[in-house]
Amino acid sequence: MGKNNNTTEPETPQAVSAQFSEAVARKHLTPNPLSQFSMDKDTLRLALVNAQFALRATRQQSPPTINKPTGLLVLVNGMEQAGKGTAVTQLRQWVDPRLLKVEATIGYGPLAYQPIWQAHTKALPRHGDVMVYFGNWYADLLYNVMRMATRDNDNKKDGKNEETSDHKKEHNESKKLRDKKFTKVKELPIGQWQDYLREALTKLQAFEQDLAANQTKLLKCWFHVDIDTLHERLNDDEADPEFLYQVDWNSKKVVETFNEVAIALLRQQDDWSIIDGTDKSQAATHFCHEVLQAMQTALASSKEASSKAASSKAASGKSKKMTKFDPVTIPKTLTDIDGNEIDKDKYHDALADKQAHLAKLLRARQGRHVVFAFEGMDAAGKGGAIKRLVAPLDPREYQIYNIGAPMIYELQHPYLWRFWTKLPNEQTDRISRIAIFDRTWYGRVLVERIEGFATNEEWQRAYDEINRFEADLVAAGTIVIKYWLAIDKKEQLERFEARDDTPHKQFKLTDDDWRNRDKWSDYVQSATDMLARTDTEDAPWAIIATNEKRQARLDVLDHAIDQLSAALSKIES
Repeated sequence: MGKNNNTTEPETPQAVSAQFSEAVARKHLTPNPLSQFSMDKDTLRLALVNAQFALRATRQQSPPTINKPTGLLVLVNGMEQAGKGTAVTQLRQWVDPRLLKVEATIGYGPLAYQPIWQAHTKALPRHGDVMVYFGNWYADLLYNVMRMATRDNDNKKDGKNEETSDHKKEHNESKKLRDKKFTKVKELPIGQWQDYLREALTKLQAFEQDLAANQTKLLKCWFHVDIDTLHERLNDDEADPEFLYQVDWNSKKVVETFNEVAIALLRQQDDWSIIDGTDKSQAATHFCHEVLQAMQTALASSKEASSKAASSKAASGKSKKMTKFDPVTIPKTLTDIDGNEIDKDKYHDALADKQAHLAKLLRARQGRHVVFAFEGMDAAGKGGAIKRLVAPLDPREYQIYNIGAPMIYELQHPYLWRFWTKLPNEQTDRISRIAIFDRTWYGRVLVERIEGFATNEEWQRAYDEINRFEADLVAAGTIVIKYWLAIDKKEQLERFEARDDTPHKQFKLTDDDWRNRDKWSDYVQSATDMLARTDTEDAPWAIIATNEKRQARLDVLDHAIDQLSAALSKIES
């Protein structure tokens, strides 16, 4: 057949910097560690805008680019009255304000049963965007640490520096209003604030490293002024913003304590850019240079990540050799599967008893969040097990998430983002605190691994990312219960054919289901590797391996009862 003259050749992907002139790309889109010492303001403004649009271009699909979509999150913290607002205002004036997002939160104690970072995940920028985030999870952390560090002095007077009665009343009224809004706040941890801070910073550092590995790069800026400058600005005629950490900045003792906390934080985390806010104008310029450097570095990493992804894809057939990934030997539990038929009457009696027991335990858990995660082979009975699990509950008590392929806007965030934002959350008005996932975050090491939707580096890295994610949930008090439902290949075929013959079940069967049967051994191997690498003390797997549907449902309920009973025993003790 002749070639269609109306058909256009696909465009060759190019680096986003190629869309600008060669001179601009060379001068303004290349990381320059010394930029803050070599750029005048006009040059800096031009470089900021070019880097901003280049970063945005990593997200575009037409014309295609070789850059991997990448975003930048700028965390702004530090002393009050140190020029943070002035700096961000200047940045917004110097860049395209439509492409710069700004969020702000006031520090508050971590909410019950959820990690300190969870309340902030919805605000994370899309890949291609730049976002400045005042406060963020560090505001919450510092608020809590300052409460711990100063509580011994709550009833002590501070001599000359004692806060005025009006200021104290205003602070107390603000606290009362917040207490009404956030009714379930985690109790202050027992022990020295130094230990609590050290542990929290370690967890946050790991969380931020996972963000960066998933193309949300970070810039952390800490603004500082001395106490004399602080008090001078507090007493001037300009209106003060709402303070990030809700502390009495008029108290010399409080400021000294804050500086002690800040030193401990900055010593443990060496990735902060410290900005002297004595001269607000100079601080603003310094901040803009830091943002430029971060955007340039993010752009450079987007090319490097794209290059790695291409190499990984080209070598996918040699992944075991090139990445030194050692598959785990498949256990007989996942291959030698049988199942004896259960008498229907006995099944229904046992089912009713277990459901009633489960409902009683769920309602006695004292508000703790519960996350059920269901994975398994196609047609293994995940839907049926979930249906029996929730049968005794009020629909308002739980949410079921049927996870499929990610939407475009979900792909424009870190991989786990679409699961973070579905977790039970004390900030919402929704009364449900039970989340049930039908397919989960483990898709990265299952279907995405097998189908090549994730690079070798991405899915191999995901085991540790997932373990950290689940460990953070459990440490905060969330109960995580995970199931792998297994059937053999013959039983799957029989269930597929039964679905095909049943009109109201035909929607469950897709072409992908039939196609996936050809990769049965790949899925079993991936499941084996997953179970071996993510069966942790914090979140162990329950393997439900049986060809008998009714037995599988009862086993799921038994395991949930055991897990909840153990969790309640810890609460009572």
